[in-house]
Amino acid sequence: MIVLNSLRDAGAGFGHDTNKVLLLDRLGNETPLPLKSKQEVAKDIVLAIIALQHA
Repeated sequence: MIVLNSLRDAGAGFGHDTNKVLLLDRLGNETPLPLKSKQEVAKDIVLAIIALQHA
């Protein structure tokens, strides 16, 4: 899985407590995650990895 950080959106990327990312998985799926806390983004990434294990 590749996680792309948004560097252009306000409140996202480095130097902020929030982030907006795009998840790219081995099946070719692209999953955009809206602006949310970095803890929530981390949880979403872990859940996406677990889901891939069962795909």
